[in-house]
Amino acid sequence: MAVTVLVDVPMWPAHGRLWAHLVSDASLEELHAFAERAGLPARSFDLDHYDVPEERIPALTALGAESVSAHELTRRLIASGLRVKSRDR
Repeated sequence: MAVTVLVDVPMWPAHGRLWAHLVSDASLEELHAFAERAGLPARSFDLDHYDVPEERIPALTALGAESVSAHELTRRLIASGLRVKSRDR
């Protein structure tokens, strides 16, 4: 099966840098496996996504993550049924 991991445009400021989100539109297992291959720390996982700093995006796309807009990432995450609603955070 093809990897369906997505990364959006870094636009979320925190800790002096911009951050993006890394998600899977297939399963959390796939997302965790991809994050492990990419060397992302477990602490960067937030219920349905990993927070990733802007400078990591080239390496993530080189590993196969698809670069999409924030809107597309959110749309596909919701459609997958994996999205955790704000009220449940």
